Amino acid sequence: MQLTKNDAGLREEVIDAVLSAMILSASGWRTIFAPDGNEENPCGEISSAHTIIVAVAAKVFVDYVKKITDAAHPVLIVGMDARPTGKSIAGVMIRTLLTERCTVRWVGITAAPEIMSFAKSEGALEKAQGFVYISASHNPIGHNGLKFGLTDGGVLAASESKLLIEAFRSFFAAPDRVEKALALINGAEQPAVDAVYRDAAGVKRKALSAYLDFTREVVSAAEDRTEQDALFAAIKGTIKDYPIGIIADFNGSARSVSIDKEFLSDFGVKFAFINGEAGNIAHRIVPEGESLEYAARCLEERRAVDGSFVMGYMPDCDGDRGNVVIWDEIQKKTRPLEAQEVFALACVAELSHLVWAGSLSRDERGKFRDNVALAVNDPTSLRIDVIAEAFGAKVFRAEVGEANVVSLARKLRGLGYTVRILGEGSAGGNITHPSAVRDPIDTVFALLKMLTIRSSGGKKGLFEIWCDLSGNIASYKADFTLSDIIKTLPPFVTTGGYTPDALLKVKTADHARLKERYQKIFLCEWEKKKEHLYKQYGIVAWDAACYNGMEEKLNIENFGDAGRGGLKVLFVDDQDERIAALWMRGSGTEPVFRIMADAECFELERELIAWQRAMVIEADNE
Repeated sequence: MQLTKNDAGLREEVIDAVLSAMILSASGWRTIFAPDGNEENPCGEISSAHTIIVAVAAKVFVDYVKKITDAAHPVLIVGMDARPTGKSIAGVMIRTLLTERCTVRWVGITAAPEIMSFAKSEGALEKAQGFVYISASHNPIGHNGLKFGLTDGGVLAASESKLLIEAFRSFFAAPDRVEKALALINGAEQPAVDAVYRDAAGVKRKALSAYLDFTREVVSAAEDRTEQDALFAAIKGTIKDYPIGIIADFNGSARSVSIDKEFLSDFGVKFAFINGEAGNIAHRIVPEGESLEYAARCLEERRAVDGSFVMGYMPDCDGDRGNVVIWDEIQKKTRPLEAQEVFALACVAELSHLVWAGSLSRDERGKFRDNVALAVNDPTSLRIDVIAEAFGAKVFRAEVGEANVVSLARKLRGLGYTVRILGEGSAGGNITHPSAVRDPIDTVFALLKMLTIRSSGGKKGLFEIWCDLSGNIASYKADFTLSDIIKTLPPFVTTGGYTPDALLKVKTADHARLKERYQKIFLCEWEKKKEHLYKQYGIVAWDAACYNGMEEKLNIENFGDAGRGGLKVLFVDDQDERIAALWMRGSGTEPVFRIMADAECFELERELIAWQRAMVIEADNE
């Protein structure tokens, strides 16, 4: 790989155009890397301008790591998801890191939770200082991007990511930016590059081993191997007596070469999959809506042969997010679960697990003694607040973005809270401590634990614990199914984040100004609708909240205080209970403006989302 300044793709105006199209956020640096700008293009090549951008990103991360760790020659792990431009980007990244005198460990195609747990493991052994992950998560196939992290098991916090973004922009403000970037790309010696690729198979094996060990700890909530084995023996025993089958639609994702098959099969789970060749992306990447139809069809076909198959899952391309399909015993058909539904089930399972394990104790009056909290993002359904209340837990919200939620959870732990589970309910999946990233395996095992840790010998199982605490004890029965568990969830309906109703294109670049205009419209509309909302749904009042980073501000007077963060209007009944909400925020990783409605019944959610769309569009057109 040798580029020169004479390359037509390195003209100043070309580089500036590519830079302007990039989205830089704590959730990742993303853009369309396909040379023709088509987000659905499966081409694996990248342009000269994008090559320069990747090299500069690598450079600013190395500088950051050297400053943070005092390592003169940092050891950095590099991996990618399964999308086609990953290899080209990795080639530039590896060369630049070698030029900058780093030791590079190339893991190849790897799931996001896998590379992060590997970096954490290697960091604990003082064998690594950080990682770079090449991924655009759930974005279409022509997109790609970069995620950066150290060795704490997650991506950089928003405050640290901001430093990298500032350094990146500063580099491109310099007059000699192209010459410096070319020197980074062309400075690596070929034998060193060859050695990195030659060692990849051994690095991948170590990554899988580290991830497997870490997943055992996460699922069991125990560091001690004996405690882990005791829990796993109970799960295996139930599955032996009551077989369970699970399917996966890998959709060519990084999870197709991760631990899923081995880990689930080890428990005696009957495991089947489709689209299992990494890089062979068969359909839309985002694991919601129509994308889940393939998994649902596969589950239906398997179940026709073997009735023990009860659920399946589909991850996104980097394998840190996955949603679920189930066999619904009540409807007698397969169906996908909504993202908010999946997160709610995981929260019920993990909080019940805390009670079952004795980690969440009660006093003589039956009140929970422990300070337990859930950290979620701002569009997570109010259903979670109802679930948390049953366990005496508190809910804290941060702005959309996994880094924000993880940082909030760490802050809460520093304040003495137990935060076992966290996540972004609007996206599905969950983050289970000590993990700092969403993981479909953890989601699947949350549901498995609900199904297999059953009441026995006078000790209540997870589902009976939940039924007891939530006032649903009449719904408990010994031969319960997933459908029975789902039926006990608080009855909220939430607009799906990737449905047409949730997505808008807005012209207004200043989102604070947009929200101020929206406030004027909302106040007028409230006066017109408040009598109807009270008579029909029992809504008597509202308040507003905004979310920026880890900060939540309640009862705000100026909607513009939300800036580019989340804005939420919360509706309450005459008992001062929050029963519905409206929400909005411009995406940090996609060129869309998202809106949402959340309510205790379908009719109210439908009415609220139509109202929200009309008000936001009117505000944008002012």
